[in-house]
Amino acid sequence: MLETVLVLLAVVAAGLVAVAGSVPPPRLLFALGLGTLVLGLVLGVPTGLWYHVVLYRCISSRVVLGRTWWLSPSGLHHHLTPAEQRRIRPWYRVGGLGFVLCVAGGAAAIAGLLMW
Repeated sequence: MLETVLVLLAVVAAGLVAVAGSVPPPRLLFALGLGTLVLGLVLGVPTGLWYHVVLYRCISSRVVLGRTWWLSPSGLHHHLTPAEQRRIRPWYRVGGLGFVLCVAGGAAAIAGLLMW
């Protein structure tokens, strides 16, 4: 039992050393994170805005929208026809990709600052 624990500890230690060696320097991590964040904003904000505009145009004539409909618009997708869904799908996905890039870039930038 003791030997198994020692082997597992050695494997975990080797993995941590490998991960620590592959992490870029803090300044580089911060710069890459900030660049990814900006890319996400440039990509996500205009496409996300256009997605909301197109969704509003498609749905507003059939469904009464509340004041905060734009906070969770994916719940309205079931009101769309298949043609309308094909129309908004690219904007929905690219806007979501921009959001993911913003979150990942922000986390990397924060990690770089904390390591710096």
